[in-house]
Amino acid sequence: MKAFILAAGLGTRLRPLTRELPKPLVPVLNVPSICYTLMLLKEAGINDVVCNLHYHSGLIRSMLEKHDYFGMNITLSEEEEILGTGGGLKKCEQLLGDDDFVLINSDIIADFNLSALVEQYKEQQQGGTLMLFGHPEAGNIGEVGIQNGQVVDFANRRATGSRSGCIYTGAAVLSPAIFRYLSTAPSSIVDTGFYGLVENHGLGYTLHPGFWHDIGTLRSLWALNIEYTEDLEALAKRIQNALGIVPEVIAHNAVIGHGAKVTNSVIGKNCRIGQNATLQATLLMPDSTVPDGAELENCIAWKEGIIPVSMNKNYSNERY
Repeated sequence: MKAFILAAGLGTRLRPLTRELPKPLVPVLNVPSICYTLMLLKEAGINDVVCNLHYHSGLIRSMLEKHDYFGMNITLSEEEEILGTGGGLKKCEQLLGDDDFVLINSDIIADFNLSALVEQYKEQQQGGTLMLFGHPEAGNIGEVGIQNGQVVDFANRRATGSRSGCIYTGAAVLSPAIFRYLSTAPSSIVDTGFYGLVENHGLGYTLHPGFWHDIGTLRSLWALNIEYTEDLEALAKRIQNALGIVPEVIAHNAVIGHGAKVTNSVIGKNCRIGQNATLQATLLMPDSTVPDGAELENCIAWKEGIIPVSMNKNYSNERY
């Protein structure tokens, strides 16, 4: 079985961090987020992967080349014009062939068992099986509608009024039948492919009982690194075994000055923290320098300034 990774997005909600860095390379415990996705696939024995690229595609390609594609057979599909989740998948129809395949996002961090998801799909014998996750904010995020044990709606777009208390995690196993409903034009896989399966083949689901988090916003990125460190560290052994890289709370090459205090924080690669500086609940992005005596708390700090975590759309150019 092959897999398709969605990695072409612009990452607009993570700006300014994504001005020069694509979202799949945004680090989570100093590991590019896409590597957590590759880990899940490799654990499931899925080594044939198609990955679509658009925004800063060269940086993603360079990272994969540096690691020799982690021993996987990864085909990169570059989009001159961004095609969306539906158009991007349709473009790769010939690459994926006529077999069932795994669809998965590059910006989710989870402890999925993709082998179990594949088995659930085979048992349900429908057009696809989505991995869902119970979430208290499902209604605000985009609740999946379920009726009679099947997915029938997303965020009530079809006005079904169906509820579930669950969101779509960004992982699924799909039949090649989905390509009948996809468009080559820029489009959403929900509006084209998923609804096509719902109406013609049935769309099943399974619930993920474990850990799931995305990095869609600045606050969620901060929270994942700072508030869910224990869950991330539980994945450390798995990602090391699968890909040979190790998540780090404090990057091995970070320099921390005399008298500096670092508490409940994540320190990125090539960072320098000055003497007597204080960092509390701070996500320090790679290549950042914190001056002597600086005090940072509840923020994302990067090479150009400070981003308070309470701000999801705006950010501060305030220097340290």
